[in-house]
Amino acid sequence: MQEGLRERKKRETRERISDIATGLFIARGFDNVTVAEVAQAADVSVNTVFNYFRTKEDLFADRHDLAVELPQRVLRERGPGESVAGAFRRDYLDAIDTRDWRYGLNDGNDVFAGVVNASPALVARLRELGVEREEGLARALAEELGSDPGDLAPKVVAAHVLNTTRILSDHAMAMMLAGEPWERIGPSLRAQAERAFDLLEAGLGDFGATGSGGR
Repeated sequence: MQEGLRERKKRETRERISDIATGLFIARGFDNVTVAEVAQAADVSVNTVFNYFRTKEDLFADRHDLAVELPQRVLRERGPGESVAGAFRRDYLDAIDTRDWRYGLNDGNDVFAGVVNASPALVARLRELGVEREEGLARALAEELGSDPGDLAPKVVAAHVLNTTRILSDHAMAMMLAGEPWERIGPSLRAQAERAFDLLEAGLGDFGATGSGGR
């Protein structure tokens, strides 16, 4: 459905406020910038900021809904006979090749990480986001596989898969923050990812493999 004029203006306003806020947070640190200062820089009222963003932390984590949805999209889009672990292996390796933001591998994400690490409030917010991603993936798995309410397998699988991608991305981020060039990070991360997903697939096998009844 085509985006209407009102919806487009609301989206553009939201993006402008978020972009201005992010610039201020990067320049001065998240905890040193107030919502009032963001509103002034964006030439809107404080109430307008809160109409678009529930909390100050959401100004920085403005891709929250998309980030929560992404693991579920990987699950839905796996190919015929492809297991859950196999789908996430393919998706993570693609993110390495394309340096996509969805796993924090994009250029400049070390700056983003620096702002987060300097703010206990953002560290807590990103931790909450990780929990939401895991819970969302577990629910999607349970629904797709028709799991019994007491079956813990979807939660266990979601935790293992997303912890694997998180550990890999943390490894890449540590190298970025240490000043390593991507030409060195990329091959190292790919080798680590292949090994990590080998271990994951050895444990999970064909769990969730489409068309195979794998559980």
